[in-house]
Amino acid sequence: MNPAGSLIIRAAFAEGGVHIEAVILERPAMTRLFVGQNPDAAVRLIPHLYALCAEAQRVTARAALAAAEGRSMVCDATDNRLLWLEVLHENLWRLLLDWPVACGLPAARDAFIAWRSDRLGVDGTLATRRLIDETLCPLVDRCRRILDDRGVAPTWPQADPAAWLAWWQGGVATRPRTPPPHDIAATYLARVADVARAAAALDAGQPFPLLAAGGDGLGVAQSVTARGVLTHAIAVEQGRVKRYHLEAPTDACFAGREALAALLAGRRFDAAAAARIGLETAILALDPCLPYEVEWKDA
Repeated sequence: MNPAGSLIIRAAFAEGGVHIEAVILERPAMTRLFVGQNPDAAVRLIPHLYALCAEAQRVTARAALAAAEGRSMVCDATDNRLLWLEVLHENLWRLLLDWPVACGLPAARDAFIAWRSDRLGVDGTLATRRLIDETLCPLVDRCRRILDDRGVAPTWPQADPAAWLAWWQGGVATRPRTPPPHDIAATYLARVADVARAAAALDAGQPFPLLAAGGDGLGVAQSVTARGVLTHAIAVEQGRVKRYHLEAPTDACFAGREALAALLAGRRFDAAAAARIGLETAILALDPCLPYEVEWKDA
């Protein structure tokens, strides 16, 4: 198994649509490693175990521990800059490399690689603006014409650490769920808007959105990453980690077949090849943070 886990999607082209037969997500139980450990040491280990969106993983874990200890954690200017850059990187990766290919267009690979080299330099802001204006915006216009844009307004996930804390404390039986994306084109446009928002926030030095709740040894923190809401929850007792829970957006979106099936509900395709492309755009809208395998049936 890949260190991040495995994801298998079983789907078929049937009666002009895509039928999602199963979504099987398996994750290694890495948070078990933290139980019995010094909480500071466990939190420092987080970004090394979860390399994707490592900055968000790092600060969200720190904020959860701070909340458990009755403290508030404020990101400094360096943290904020790294977090906004991470959001830009993850969104631009998808928008310039993966979404165009899903739409049958060439990826803007050279432009993205050049930006990756320039983004941390003194002219990083200028490089970002140039990439958005000269490469991303024209590409968005082309992708929108190809995607099945039904005019559904984009929505964004909302963090709610208080609801998660109630579950973590045992007062609520059901773990909170963030609603998954509900429309492929709307999700694509939301990511485009996220790039503009992150670029503006980075330029203005704005704080990165990080929310936490807790006390008395129990803490929950959430950040809104490029893929959705990231949640860390920690329980500390007698100076040791008693429990730890981490939920990435992929865990919520691919917990079962429902989110993927909902994105494809009502969509009709003339041929199996078009249906397979539709499936790939739906998967991309949910944006798994690990490699996946599609087991596809044409009939």
